[in-house]
Amino acid sequence: MILKKNTIVVVLCFLTLVTRGQQTVGLFTQSPGSLDGYVLFAPIPSNNTYLIDKCGKLVHSWTGTHHPGQSVYLLPDGNLLRTGSTGNTVFTSGGNGGIIEKFGWNSSLIWSYAISSTTECQHHDVCPLANGNVLAIVWESKTVAQAIASGRNPSLLGTSLWSEKIVELQPVGANASNIVWEWHVWDHLVQEYDAAKLNYDTVSQHPELINLNYFTGVGTNADWLHCNSIAYNEALDQIIISSHNLNELWIVDHSTTLVEAASHAGGLQGKGGDLLYRWGNPAAYNRGNATNRKLFGQHNVHWIDSGLTDGGKIMIFNNGQGRSNGNYSSVDVINPPVGITGSYSLSGTQPYEPDTLWWTYQAPVATDFYSMNISGAQRLTNGNTIICKGPQGTFFEIDSAKNSVWKYVNPVAQAGIVSQGTTPTMNLVFRCTLYEPTYPGFAGQTLIAGAPIELNPLPSTCMMITGTEESGDVSSSFIQVVSPFSDELILSSASELINVDATLQDITGRVVEEFRNVRLASEHRVSLKIRNELSPGIYFLNVQSLVQNNTVKIVRLQ
Repeated sequence: MILKKNTIVVVLCFLTLVTRGQQTVGLFTQSPGSLDGYVLFAPIPSNNTYLIDKCGKLVHSWTGTHHPGQSVYLLPDGNLLRTGSTGNTVFTSGGNGGIIEKFGWNSSLIWSYAISSTTECQHHDVCPLANGNVLAIVWESKTVAQAIASGRNPSLLGTSLWSEKIVELQPVGANASNIVWEWHVWDHLVQEYDAAKLNYDTVSQHPELINLNYFTGVGTNADWLHCNSIAYNEALDQIIISSHNLNELWIVDHSTTLVEAASHAGGLQGKGGDLLYRWGNPAAYNRGNATNRKLFGQHNVHWIDSGLTDGGKIMIFNNGQGRSNGNYSSVDVINPPVGITGSYSLSGTQPYEPDTLWWTYQAPVATDFYSMNISGAQRLTNGNTIICKGPQGTFFEIDSAKNSVWKYVNPVAQAGIVSQGTTPTMNLVFRCTLYEPTYPGFAGQTLIAGAPIELNPLPSTCMMITGTEESGDVSSSFIQVVSPFSDELILSSASELINVDATLQDITGRVVEEFRNVRLASEHRVSLKIRNELSPGIYFLNVQSLVQNNTVKIVRLQ
């Protein structure tokens, strides 16, 4: 059977793997409760970026010339925004990048912009904006003399000190950019070490400023702050950034002018570039101690998109290194104290609220889920959450009841793509992102699932054909169901079938329609009339013949 263009078909079978030995990579679990779509990821040891379907089959890939540095995004116009590592020999800390590139669907390089020198280097994350601009996190080096003049304790200094800045880039041509906005940590410091130096004041009285001498590490590490993620909230016109080494998230006002961003006044909130909000470690601004700490080397701080479960709240991958009750990771959601105007409340000399989490996920045995670095999480439209365990190269999805419904292990390792049965070494992934089939970036593209990425893959009955374009020959599948559906279900098969039973269930498992002794004879196709009134949403159709049984996930739109 050849699927015709403009037909939307969704076929999702329960996963059955035929075991030939111990499975090490690829798709481990696929349940009907997982969300259909495509998962994008860029393995850290590779120049390639991969797009797989939920059956673990390769749908598309892009080839670059750099290992990631670190994040990657599929843009609504179908282009790929990817950071790259240029091998900067000065900024050698984890997450170093140096170049931001935009690729076409066919891997053609559209735009490239380097931020890599002896004084600055892009690293970890970027954030694409709706206007086509890009926010980037950049290390900027300060000399020992500059650091001491600003009030840094000399005992915390080596040969230099790296501060952080955010730049908003407006791409120009093939390899240039205008910096249309920027924000520097160095403009928003406080210190109480040396009254004769700049920025001297009482730290606890200035939670809007960053304590130049707060440091949770040891020795004289130049990478003092180590920011590792950035995101933007268009409704608030605010930016959120994560400082790994201070174990905090910060929010700053993007509505400021360049002059205001370097000051303590101006912008929609009237505070210039000072912090509007911070959370995770009150000890960083002398309003708490170790018992008040909430974050432990966190990554992927971002606002959950509006319209999703917990929309507008902040999600964090809390890596959990250094917890008092043992190292374990969690995915946490907080409800910040933000008003309708975008301002954040703070009581007296207290730390910023909340004191408790709005939502959290951790393993039943907490230490079973631990990723010491990188990693991330994403809330999905069906209420599920997809999670990347970065160091292990493992992606898994949990439903709203926190049950695991999908699991995949990246087979691209340091030595290349591994064979099934081989344990991968250094198959790290910074983050993964799920894009649904209706994502605008797929418009005009033919998405055909190929083979799994790994070599010598296990045979599997998992099939998922999801798209609005020509999807190829699926004559070997059992039964296809047209989705979305309205007043009838259209079933087709590759050959004549008799005595077929079909049961339609809603997302709660309640049976809403039953069809008995169905026959697919004429053109191997049948139309089943929906007799009951059904609401729009996701349904599961179980189709059983004398020899086979499939469960198909389908959608009713109206």
